[in-house]
Amino acid sequence: MAVEILIAESAIRDRVVELGRRIESDYAGKPLTIVAVLTGSLIVLADLVRRIGIPHRIALLQASSYRGATTTSTMLVVNESFAPDVSGRDVLLLDDILDTGQTLAALVQHVADRGARSVRTAVLLRKIGRQTTPIEPDYCGFTIPDAFVVGYGLDYNDDYRHLPYVGILKD
Repeated sequence: MAVEILIAESAIRDRVVELGRRIESDYAGKPLTIVAVLTGSLIVLADLVRRIGIPHRIALLQASSYRGATTTSTMLVVNESFAPDVSGRDVLLLDDILDTGQTLAALVQHVADRGARSVRTAVLLRKIGRQTTPIEPDYCGFTIPDAFVVGYGLDYNDDYRHLPYVGILKD
């Protein structure tokens, strides 16, 4: 399958620097824990945390509402073995994409239920036209059209995550 570049590597790099500066400023002096949702957010996590110069913890949360090559949401599954201790901490929940909003909204509640002092959200991408659950990300890299995207951590059936840009998957 072909991939049409939607967001270039340089644009992503510049935006991640901007987001890092905002997060650093907003969380200065606070007990920050960045909780990244596996697996799609690993690439943005690695780049983002290197742009945040204040002390912070990194944690991972495995959650998925997609299985295999499907493009429609199913029931959310959270792997509790990865659940971080967030009691009394300010949490920034980091995900690769806000699509329907169901996963992110459920994870905000999941983290809050575990005693986080506050929970904010950051997404690399926000897809227009698919959101069914009302949630506004506190930090957003890019707004994109309703297309199936891959690259920079996003996949199609576990392929294409390695691409340094975000692209639209073409048949």
